[in-house]
Amino acid sequence: MDSRIVDTRLGRVRVRTSGSGETIVFWPSLLMTGDMWSAQASHFADRYHVVLVDPPGHGESEPLRGHFTFDECAWCISDLLDGLDVQWAHVVGNSWGGMIGATFAARHPARIGRAVLMNCTASAANRWQKVEYGALLRAARLMGGIKPPLTRSVLKAFLGPTTFATRPGVVDAVTAAVQSVDVRSSSWAVRSVVPRRPDQRELLASIRTPVLVVAGAEDATFSNAETKAMADAIPGSSFVVLDGVAHLAALENPGLVDSIVDDFLASS
Repeated sequence: MDSRIVDTRLGRVRVRTSGSGETIVFWPSLLMTGDMWSAQASHFADRYHVVLVDPPGHGESEPLRGHFTFDECAWCISDLLDGLDVQWAHVVGNSWGGMIGATFAARHPARIGRAVLMNCTASAANRWQKVEYGALLRAARLMGGIKPPLTRSVLKAFLGPTTFATRPGVVDAVTAAVQSVDVRSSSWAVRSVVPRRPDQRELLASIRTPVLVVAGAEDATFSNAETKAMADAIPGSSFVVLDGVAHLAALENPGLVDSIVDDFLASS
């Protein structure tokens, strides 16, 4: 894949691109990079122009130095399209990426085709999430990174019992990813996406693009009911629950995710 840096209002963002055709932008979860979508890049690049994003403050993108709003983050996708000379794109996002994909669909309707919003929510963070993530960030700063035993806490939020029991390679890959995170930079993203997260349900009622909302049956971060409430807020959206996966479905069962995205993009 080709790698390049694009200037955005949230700093310089690294993207990797491959293929030609309609563009699909893939945006991952907090603490993850565009590598989360490597299997999807391989699957779709023969028919689409695939764009894998290292989101602001993560991977090889410029470190964050402050909070951001969801609107600013949605503008970041617009900036990426401008930098790639692309008029519009489909957006596939997980967790953070799903929330911002929804914001982008609502705020920039002329620049989006279809949206697949995975393992995400339209609701503000509850008190427990704010306390839990605040404690995680404080511990990570004290330890100089996400190290054992904190790693296990993150893994339990991201992966489910099926993956722990049957997909050791996925567990190893996610462990390596979270342990390589720049805590100082990613903390700004975590605070912006968790305790400062807005309730978007009223905004999402304005979306008119086709949307598929996806939940993992074993997701411990957002309950299926919470993700279904997001789908219910988007007129005409479809909703599906995937068995045997948790919060990082595209990593846990890439073949299944490839299939549902394929079907959705090809549907009339």
